[in-house]
Amino acid sequence: MKPIITEKSMKATAQNRYTFRVDRKTTKGQIKKEVEEKFKVDVVRVRTMNVKKKKRWKKAIVEIKKGQKIEDFGGKDEK
Repeated sequence: MKPIITEKSMKATAQNRYTFRVDRKTTKGQIKKEVEEKFKVDVVRVRTMNVKKKKRWKKAIVEIKKGQKIEDFGGKDEK
C-alpha cells in the first residue's frame, strides 16, 4: 500500500478521503483492516477502481471517520 500524492488527492483529504495504490488482488476488507491497523483510524468506506495504463494497478479511496486524520499521509513509502 502506497499513498497517491496528487493535487486532487490532497484536496480530498479535507473530506477525510485518502487515496492509495494497492495490489490488484487486495480486497476492500483487506484494505480497510490494513489502514485501520497502520494509521489507528476508523474506516467508514473503501472504494476501489482498476487503473488500466501501461501497467495495471488498483486505486483505493479510503474514507475515515469525521474528526480523524492520517498524520503521516505521504510522508513515507508504505508497503
